[in-house]
Amino acid sequence: MTIVSELGELQHRLAAAMEQRGAWPRRSAWIRQTIEALPRHDFAPERLWSWDGNRYVPVDRGRDPERWAGEVYAGPDTAAVTQITAGLATSSLSCQAVVVDMLDSLLLEPGHRVLELGTGCGWNAALLDWRAGPHRTISVETDPRLAGAARRALERAGASVSVQAADGNSGWPAGAFYDRVIATYAVERIPWAWLAQTRPGGRIVAPWGRLGHVALTVAEDGQSATGWVQGLAQFMPARGTEVAEPGFLQVRGSGDSDDERPFLRDLAPLHGDAHLRFALRVALPDVRITVAADEDGLNSWIHDGASSWAVLSALGDGKTIADQGGPRRLADELETAWDAWHDAGRPDLYDYGMTVQNGGATQYMWAHDPATGPRWPLT
Repeated sequence: MTIVSELGELQHRLAAAMEQRGAWPRRSAWIRQTIEALPRHDFAPERLWSWDGNRYVPVDRGRDPERWAGEVYAGPDTAAVTQITAGLATSSLSCQAVVVDMLDSLLLEPGHRVLELGTGCGWNAALLDWRAGPHRTISVETDPRLAGAARRALERAGASVSVQAADGNSGWPAGAFYDRVIATYAVERIPWAWLAQTRPGGRIVAPWGRLGHVALTVAEDGQSATGWVQGLAQFMPARGTEVAEPGFLQVRGSGDSDDERPFLRDLAPLHGDAHLRFALRVALPDVRITVAADEDGLNSWIHDGASSWAVLSALGDGKTIADQGGPRRLADELETAWDAWHDAGRPDLYDYGMTVQNGGATQYMWAHDPATGPRWPLT
């Protein structure tokens, strides 16, 4: 089998996998048609990167075309890493399921003016161009090298996207106003420039907190935007903010715990309930939670990236002990946020939303209702 035929077969398998789990949105049939016409492998660079358990190693199309093709089409939920900087993944060809979900959330129509933040390889920009029409899409990429490579890929594909090398957080005011704005990298707060450059009634789709994405509608007076969480996925952060976060062992250090007590609740939801994990991310945005199993049961390692930590250790027979140290009591905070989620009716991630107002100074997540539901400020 030639590499061309193998790529076609892998493309077909990925489409079939998404069909099997209902990942092709019915209201946006154009997305599947576009992806079939503009396959992701046409935008993948000659060198990709694969995690070998310790570090990223190169996978070159010329040396190992089959492995390279496997990286491009690893599965609906797997991105292909396209750039490594100081050992960290800093750009990728996004996983197909997330690309599809975000495009569906955008509600893009022919004739819309579109601003994309984070060109990357150019694949998403090409899909936007196919739907919106010629010369309707501007894409901003902060890395000049990636911007140049994306321009060439888009030209080969016959797309008419204007690619600008600039800071995506500033948008692209020269092309405003836009009907649709979409970001392909995660932010903790929505840059006000994105809202200011979107027309009233326009839509902004952006990843939040490296965990999910939101779709905001700009108010008729242009002074605020609000909307619902649309899906759950992990995203790379804005370029320049990728740092190697302290791990649990670094935060804990070598000291003993300050507090030890029984932990009486079952850790299974903390491990398997995506809606609980999202709720905890909203309530405790700086806290990192890892859960894993051993022969005694489920264990969890929790830290705030600074100086506080907690360990929930399985002892067997369904018993768990909590050890915690530092100025905060993270096991206690975890239980408080968990209880609040239960008291609020266990909202799922689609019950959450975001509001941005006051020139971007006021931003918060909410549950159930933007006006009357509980709120969590984004600081």
